Amino acid sequence: MKKSVKIEVQEVEGEGLLALLDKEVVVFCMNYIYSGKLSGVNTTDILLTDAVVVYETGTLTAVEFSDSQALPNDLYIRTASIESYYER
Repeated sequence: MKKSVKIEVQEVEGEGLLALLDKEVVVFCMNYIYSGKLSGVNTTDILLTDAVVVYETGTLTAVEFSDSQALPNDLYIRTASIESYYER
């Protein structure tokens, strides 16, 4: 077995979810896909305002989803359930 013995880890400020604060994002979670404005981030949750649940994306590069439904309130999502995310 070959192993790497030299590992350098560097903390980069403002990366990941923090870099997307106040931007429109798409969040792929364990069971659903959500989209909205990323308004808050901490170690356990994110906050989406003007959030929608996406039932059918259609082409991912399209401006609009094929089927999405607005949520009545802001949405808090546990970071543990997030699989991936990107800026919309």
